[in-house]
Amino acid sequence: MKRIRVLVVDDSPTIRSLIIATLSVDPAIEVVGTAGDPLEARTAIKDLNPDVITLDVEMPKMTGIEFLEKIMRLRPMPVIMVSTLTQAGAAASIDALELGAFDCVGKPDLEELVDKVKAAARAHVRATGDRSAPSPRPVGYRPANKILAIGSSTGGVEALMQVLAPFPENCPPTVITQHMPASFTANFAARLDRTCAPKVQEASDGAPLLPGHVYLAPGGAAHLEITGGVQPRCRLREAPTVNGHRPAVDVLFASVAEVYGRRSVGVILTGMGRDGAAGLLAMRKTGAKTIGQDEASSVVYGMPKSAYEIGAVERQLPLSAIGPAALDLCALEMRGAA
Repeated sequence: MKRIRVLVVDDSPTIRSLIIATLSVDPAIEVVGTAGDPLEARTAIKDLNPDVITLDVEMPKMTGIEFLEKIMRLRPMPVIMVSTLTQAGAAASIDALELGAFDCVGKPDLEELVDKVKAAARAHVRATGDRSAPSPRPVGYRPANKILAIGSSTGGVEALMQVLAPFPENCPPTVITQHMPASFTANFAARLDRTCAPKVQEASDGAPLLPGHVYLAPGGAAHLEITGGVQPRCRLREAPTVNGHRPAVDVLFASVAEVYGRRSVGVILTGMGRDGAAGLLAMRKTGAKTIGQDEASSVVYGMPKSAYEIGAVERQLPLSAIGPAALDLCALEMRGAA
């Protein structure tokens, strides 16, 4: 079997050695070279043609974010960012994921790196210029009494930004679980809030579900659920991981199925694993409309594939079509066919 060729780019010799030691344990991975800054890395990419790059965020001569932008524009390939999980590191990581980085890992804790390198080697990576322009926001949009629930993981930052871009200021109440470290979600919610017409915020326990609001599950110790009653609300419940995740998409979808039933729309986007498949199936069985991202537009066709294979996905769509389709399904008067 062909080994995955990895180039390690970091200005710290200690971190480079740690990454090499971490990756070299797996016989399927070969570290073919290292570089201490982006200028060295540029030459190494040409000479070594790696399958995957690990890239430090903070480096001399050119930041990792600046170098990533050049990679994704000129020579797109799977890049895993290695960042400190600080406030500044989290903001930079969101920048990187928006630019098309496959994923981020924290240093010095690199225990997830091997699995992410293997997944990155199979990822669909697109050049920055190949991404579809966002759909225009609908004029005169009238939401019905429905809720939209979205689940995503690897590749989800870029995907969610595209899905939410056409949402009008009075979009249906929207709840999102995106697999993301606790230190990242506040930055990501703030980024979405700046770029989207609706109000985007980290979900808080007891927050009422209102039109024109998007609620992002905070990373960390709790699952995001929906509770019923006269005024449905967000609930953050501390509980063990589900499918290896907390928050988990399955937990969110299952609660939406129970509270809203056919008055809901479920969307599952790019990501590794199968989290969300069972929950989306529960939604569909109650009469909810469900959408899955198609393989061609997914960075990782794992979660959408698992959901599709068990019959949870009613329609598979390319990423560029998912936002408008979800809005149509939540509208009083649909612009297109359901």
